[in-house]
Amino acid sequence: MTDTPARLLNLLSLLQTPREWPGSELAERLDVSPRTIRRDIDRLRDLGYPVEASRGSIGGYRLVAGSAMPPLLLDDEEAVAIAVGLRAGAGHAIEGVDEASVRALAKLEQVLPSRLRHRVSSLQRATVPLTRGDGSTIDPRTLTVIASAATGREQLRFGYRAGDGTASKRRVEPYRLVSTGSRWYLVAYDMDREDWRTFRVDRVNEPFATGARFTPRELPTENGDAAEFIARSMTRMQPELRIDVSFGAPADFVRARLPAMLGAVEPTGADSCRLRTVSSDSLEWVALRLALVDCEFEAHGPPRLVEYLSGLGARLTRASSAGPGGSGNE
Repeated sequence: MTDTPARLLNLLSLLQTPREWPGSELAERLDVSPRTIRRDIDRLRDLGYPVEASRGSIGGYRLVAGSAMPPLLLDDEEAVAIAVGLRAGAGHAIEGVDEASVRALAKLEQVLPSRLRHRVSSLQRATVPLTRGDGSTIDPRTLTVIASAATGREQLRFGYRAGDGTASKRRVEPYRLVSTGSRWYLVAYDMDREDWRTFRVDRVNEPFATGARFTPRELPTENGDAAEFIARSMTRMQPELRIDVSFGAPADFVRARLPAMLGAVEPTGADSCRLRTVSSDSLEWVALRLALVDCEFEAHGPPRLVEYLSGLGARLTRASSAGPGGSGNE
């Protein structure tokens, strides 16, 4: 291989595999001499890639962690696997998959060759995800279009369906995407209403970047925190729940099964703990998350949470007694 730039890219691709490469094997793979490999390693180091060499008869080269993230070189199978994984996570707002992963997906899909884009789309269409059933599944392309527009500071147009079913057309300056763990939200400046707005992304349809650039406005929160803006908006939309719940299990057990966004669990004994927090999430969602902890618990408040859990428990009891051998209809 006489093309030096192409050879360096191939060498870098090999070194990104988590193993140590003997110089002789690299030379054989790239069809050059060991001396050329040594020169190419020096070139990569000059470019800032931290290539470590070990001495001895079985010594070799490997790429180690440095102060900056080097460009990753992916083969076709790796690129498809990463794109499918990012799409699956982003499309269902999995807890912990946030705006950074959407930006990564947008960058990856921008440079994917058309043949690989087709493979990713085919895999996506052929896969049936297990969803939460709340109707908030999102087309990953919607997320990538919004993320690209926000990053590129381009005005965005889209159709929007409000909670009461009212449809409208929106023209906005996108600021940030925010994942709450159960849904995605867009924080944007609505140009027609001349004010900041939050939009549920699962209610956005046919978004497209207009190409018109804008200078970002200052978000009216401390340090321009979009997550704080979303939290304030959600608080205004529904009353807060002042939750007080005791669990008959160790605090570590409960913490591992409750979303961090619900608040801190404090131990009250070796096998007990208590959650006192304020939440703006729906009553139904909070009740379900408490039940999914899978241990004995007692809700002390608020009264409407206690009442809802009592009704839920009664319904579940009736459902279980109506099964085979129960008193219900078959």
